[in-house]
Amino acid sequence: MLKNIAEFTERVDECTVRLNSKISGENGKRAIVLCGGTGCLSSNSGEIKKRFEELIREFKYEDKVTVNHAGCFGFCSQGPFVKIYPEDTLYRLVTVENVDEIFHTDIMGGNIVKSLLYEEPSTGEKTAKQDEINFYKKQERIALHGCGEINAEDINEALGCDAFKGLVKALSMERQEVINEVLASGLRGRGGGGFPTGRKWQFAYDQASDEKYVVCNGDEGDPGAFMDRSILEGNPLAVIEGMMIAGYAIGAENGYFYIRAEYPIAVNRLKIAIQQAKDEGLLGKNILGTGFNFDIHIRLGAGAFVCGEETALLNSIEGQRGMPRPRPPFPAVKGLWQKPSIINNVETLACVPYILRNGAEKFASIGTDKSKGTKVFALGGKINNVGLVEIPMGTTVRELVYDIGGGIPNGKTFKAIQTGGPSGGCLTEKDLDAPIDFDNLVSLGSMMGSGGAIVMDEDNCMVDVAKFYMEFICDESCGKCTPCRIGTKRMLEILTRITEGNGTMEDLDELDELSRIVKENSLCGLGQTSANPIISTLKNFREEYIAHIVDKKCPAHVCKNLMSYVIDEEKCIGCTLCARNCPATAITGEPRKPHVIDQTKCIKCGLCMSSCRKQAISRQ
Repeated sequence: MLKNIAEFTERVDECTVRLNSKISGENGKRAIVLCGGTGCLSSNSGEIKKRFEELIREFKYEDKVTVNHAGCFGFCSQGPFVKIYPEDTLYRLVTVENVDEIFHTDIMGGNIVKSLLYEEPSTGEKTAKQDEINFYKKQERIALHGCGEINAEDINEALGCDAFKGLVKALSMERQEVINEVLASGLRGRGGGGFPTGRKWQFAYDQASDEKYVVCNGDEGDPGAFMDRSILEGNPLAVIEGMMIAGYAIGAENGYFYIRAEYPIAVNRLKIAIQQAKDEGLLGKNILGTGFNFDIHIRLGAGAFVCGEETALLNSIEGQRGMPRPRPPFPAVKGLWQKPSIINNVETLACVPYILRNGAEKFASIGTDKSKGTKVFALGGKINNVGLVEIPMGTTVRELVYDIGGGIPNGKTFKAIQTGGPSGGCLTEKDLDAPIDFDNLVSLGSMMGSGGAIVMDEDNCMVDVAKFYMEFICDESCGKCTPCRIGTKRMLEILTRITEGNGTMEDLDELDELSRIVKENSLCGLGQTSANPIISTLKNFREEYIAHIVDKKCPAHVCKNLMSYVIDEEKCIGCTLCARNCPATAITGEPRKPHVIDQTKCIKCGLCMSSCRKQAISRQ
């Protein structure tokens, strides 16, 4: 157990040397590091590790090579990943069947397995180094520091990767000095609102109370979002350290992690990290002999999206139904159990140690004038390079989509990118050169949100997209306030009518009016931002709404009631494959003669189109 800062410093030096020697090979061993994020683990990364361990034992290589899991490598569409140190060779799309070849060819033979290297689509060139891949070139890891590098279940590797250095720096400062440092950094909340973190801490610090609390919001509920989960899986001690710095700054001795139970790997690694920190004397009473006391507790959420709203989250921790509270008073004044509390999300807290370690000026030098630092995005949808990215604020949408994301698959046309999840809006082709930051996205009709970024192409129907998000909001509304409970339901009914071909032009006026009413009168952020997908799609794709209403057509051929499958007589060779695959027996015709689809029977399943080898069937 570390009793003072001198012992801590000595221990960190030892761990740093050990980690560096592992990466450089100076310890006389090679190291196999596998991606241990949820995505890769679901693609057999655990079995891949077991096979490596079997081969190491079989060939008695225990003194020559080590193997362990790290956090998410980020490039999810190319996982599972295996990295070999000290050469820094990166293998992608690895299967259990590839392990023997990697072990015999690379580990034992010293030769690269070229077939498993990443190939840049634009040039066809293979690369063995992670930093040479375009996906990584424009990224800068601050919140994701250590993720994909260190063993998240080994505190020694975390200590060798700067863990708790920020806390030690903070403990040598006055509490107000720590808050001033965070204020000077320009750090804003990464959970969606973008409120200045230092100001929130200042409000809580200024309150006189016998007890204060720090709460980490890990209730990541946006569809397609996995930023917070990946940070907790890859470097949970960074978030713990951020909480402790916050606790020291405002005078709190207890912190609460609120994480959804659907994140079992993150929860398990967090529990391990907390226990290891306690065993080392970095959590608990009189930390490092400084007189600072801090303990951390975990509460699991049941998957309610509304509990991402800070006051609903507080109610849930207290054992009440997860519903938002009227504000004021704000949580910094009366929060958890009516005591001053600060609620920051995972990514925000992960940035705090960097600020204390390197100084506010270093953090503030990254990003834009009003949005400092970096932002983590879960990039998904119709994009070649699906994955987790961390980019400096001010990076353009074009850079995110094309340079990092690799563009749209199959030569399709970019149509929109939805940022901010159900609370955000759509950016279009005219916004591709817009810098990504808090204020700019809001001015364009979207928002940063927690960091989801879903790319859409020409095959997406924007009316259907708005309907999808409104269905989600209706399911997740807690029902406490009438504008959200009733207004979102009415908006969904209108969108459903339009996508089914029963809409009228008056519906567009009603959507406009309902959007305004729900936005202005809802109790919490869920209702206040619920209409954003409708507002942005009406603004940028109004012609699609009109096509659904007036022409009774879905331009993207997505809405089933407004599209049909048609057989081209000139292309059809009468192979009968479509008819044999049709579950509704809607296709008729003689062999070797053009077939016909009975539209009254067709259920629009698309099996005929996918089974046709001559591409004779199309959607209209």
